[in-house]
Amino acid sequence: MPPSPQAPPAAASTPASVKEVKFTRAAALWSSLIAGLLVLTILLVFIAQNTESASFAFFGWHWSLPLGVAILMAAVAGGLVTVLAGAARIFQLRRAAKKNLKAARQI
Repeated sequence: MPPSPQAPPAAASTPASVKEVKFTRAAALWSSLIAGLLVLTILLVFIAQNTESASFAFFGWHWSLPLGVAILMAAVAGGLVTVLAGAARIFQLRRAAKKNLKAARQI
């Protein structure tokens, strides 16, 4: 059997001046854009496949919408409620942090 060739150690093959490429904000932006476009494509397919009209009633208002649009609107409304709750909590935590910082500086 012929001897198997051994690869040189990884440290010896890379020069000391080469630095590791770090994850940047631009890379995060591109990743987010790609993910957003994929989600948008999936949503468009969902709406296109659920075009049957559905009737809705709320506090005396009556209307009809395609089912896919109605479900998407409900999901967006739920997301907005979540964002508002999160923003209120962040505002509350920032106020508490400012009070604590002000109290710590007075000591």
